[in-house]
Amino acid sequence: MTPHARPPLRILLIEDSPLLGSLLGAMLEELEGVAVVAIAADEAEALAALEARRPDLAIVDLNLREGSGLGVLRALRTKPERYGRPATAVFTNHAHAHLRERCRALGVDRFFDKALEMDALLDYVEAVRRASTEAH
Repeated sequence: MTPHARPPLRILLIEDSPLLGSLLGAMLEELEGVAVVAIAADEAEALAALEARRPDLAIVDLNLREGSGLGVLRALRTKPERYGRPATAVFTNHAHAHLRERCRALGVDRFFDKALEMDALLDYVEAVRRASTEAH
């Protein structure tokens, strides 16, 4: 690493669909300055990865194999000393207004609809990466 090189934006992807997890993970890895440090399919895996990896950004699906993305978000809000304080983006098929509001109350930074906002999510990741690079 050169003296001026910045560490990559470290992302935890929390997604229960193996196909979408691998596709989105590959798309994220193609972005310059981004590294997917783990993909978790359920709440317990997500919490373990948050504790062990301390990512800069968590991209959270609400509907998981076991547990829920809301449980992950609640843990991040109530136990930051254990799980860190990553930026959080929800990426879900369940983009109902009441879920958006629950996520907002849990401190989520952004909320994206899987069916409509893949490009917007990738733009957001780029913006977070730029902001973290400028902060270093």
